[in-house]
Amino acid sequence: LSTQNQQQQQQHTHDHHTLLYVHPKPTHARQKQQQQKTRSSFSHSHTQIKNMMTSAATPIPTNVNLENLHPNLVVCPSKAFASLFTKIRDKTTPPGEFVHYAKRIMHLLAEDALAELPTSPLTITTPCGPFVGTQSSSSSSSNDNNELCAVSIIRAGDSLLEVMRDILPDVPVGKILIQRDESSSEKEAKLYYSKMPPHVSSKRVLLCDPMLATGGSACEALKVLKETYGVNLENVIFVNVISCPEGLKKLAAVYPMVKIVTALVGPIFN
Repeated sequence: LSTQNQQQQQQHTHDHHTLLYVHPKPTHARQKQQQQKTRSSFSHSHTQIKNMMTSAATPIPTNVNLENLHPNLVVCPSKAFASLFTKIRDKTTPPGEFVHYAKRIMHLLAEDALAELPTSPLTITTPCGPFVGTQSSSSSSSNDNNELCAVSIIRAGDSLLEVMRDILPDVPVGKILIQRDESSSEKEAKLYYSKMPPHVSSKRVLLCDPMLATGGSACEALKVLKETYGVNLENVIFVNVISCPEGLKKLAAVYPMVKIVTALVGPIFN
C-alpha cells in the first residue's frame, strides 16, 4: 500500500510539473503572435492615414449637409476627437505615439458604433432602488454576442477589428482581402480571399476599415457579404475612422441602406 501511494504521488507530481511546463508556452506564443499582428495592422493603418492626410487637397466646406453625402451616415460627436486627430495627423508624430492615439480614437469610435445596435429595456436593482436602463445586443454580459459578427477588410481593418475584440472578446470574426488590380487601367478593387463564421447571413455585421476614400474596397466587401454569404445589408454597420465625400457618395448610390459610423468626414483626397 505504501509503494502504491508513493507511485500515485510521483505520478501526481509529474502531472503537476507537466502542466506547469507545457501550458504557459503556447499561451505566451499566442500572445506574442497577437501583439505582432496588432503592430503590423496598426503600422499599415499608420501608412494609409498618413498618406491620405498629407495628400489633402480641398477642405470640406462647413456648410455641407452630411445627409447629402449618405442617408445613413453617423458622425461620432466626441469632443476628444479634435485633439486626438491633431496628434495622428501631425507628420512629426512618431509611430509609437500614432498607435497610442489611434487606439484611443478607435475605442471611442467602436463604442459609438456598438451604440447603434438595437437595444431593449432592462430594469436593474441599484443600492438605491430599481433603475430602468437598456441592454444592447453587444452587451458582453448577455448571450447575444452570437448575433454579431465583426469583419475586417484586410489589412488595415485588422487594427479596428482588434479594438472591437477588446470590447467584445467573444465576437465571431470574418476576413475579406481586397486589393487594387494594378494590371487594370481603372485599378478597380479585386477580391482575393474571404472567410466568414457559420450562419453569418443571420447576424448583424460590423464591417471594419479605418479609411473610406474612393469607396471601391467598401463596395466590393459589401457585395461579397450580400452575394456570397447572403447578409442582409440593412444589418451591416460600416465602421471607419475617416471618410471622404467621394466614398460616401459612392456608397450612397450603391448601398444607401448600409449605416456608416465614422469619427471624421475628412477632406477630398487626391
